[in-house]
Amino acid sequence: MAAAPMTVESADDPRIAEFRAIRERDLTGRQNRFIAEGTVVLRMLAEAHAARRGFEAEKVLLLRNRAEGVADILARLPEDVPVYVADADVLNSIVGFDLHRGVLALGRRIAESQNLLDSLPERALVLVGCGISNHDNAGSMFRNAAAFNADAVFLDETSCDPLYRKAMRVSVGSVLSIPYQRGSSALDILAALSERGFDIWTLSPRGKTDIRAIAPSGRMALVVGTEGDGLPQAVLARFRSARVPQSARLDSLNVATATGIALFAMASAADRL
Repeated sequence: MAAAPMTVESADDPRIAEFRAIRERDLTGRQNRFIAEGTVVLRMLAEAHAARRGFEAEKVLLLRNRAEGVADILARLPEDVPVYVADADVLNSIVGFDLHRGVLALGRRIAESQNLLDSLPERALVLVGCGISNHDNAGSMFRNAAAFNADAVFLDETSCDPLYRKAMRVSVGSVLSIPYQRGSSALDILAALSERGFDIWTLSPRGKTDIRAIAPSGRMALVVGTEGDGLPQAVLARFRSARVPQSARLDSLNVATATGIALFAMASAADRL
């Protein structure tokens, strides 16, 4: 159980320095640290910490009147994780805006798995993101992956870090529960998946195959690109393409919606739901 809460009375308190002006200070990429915001994400962080999924909580900062409501979550954290509480005016001064949720934690990714490709199960469904620069979309992709039982998410080197606070919040903490790897080019990631027996399907409004017509296989990968430009031609030319049928009134869906629909179709076909 985490230690008893300690009171913070000043925004200048050095113990909570990492929480200051969190909109301007992106902790992502700084020793693998990140900000977890909200009760749901705090719960996911505590679960990941307890299950040793590669994430740890380093400290927690709460609005004083929220401490009792998250006591069950704090009970899952080790005693050496400090918990700080502050009144609303002090907390808002610390973070730089009105923090209505009143729940923050500093987390750390211990180490990125270097063998995720080789640790995937014999029957697997994975999601691959190429050029996903919008943090809302990145978070939604992880939420979709969790909802439809994907085994992992791979992001290429041009995609944003899913540990960014907004992506983490939009994912409702799924970034902490879905194994993922970020780095390398999209083609390198897909080549590695192909070598390991994955049937690779790119998603495009002009895809040749109706997403509902994809035959299930033991290992499947869904590849999605950024809004606007979509997937690079080099990727589309090399692998099979699928589309989500839609009205002619719009030329495309946003990547978050399209990913959810496509994962649902593929997971359903493979009897994963």
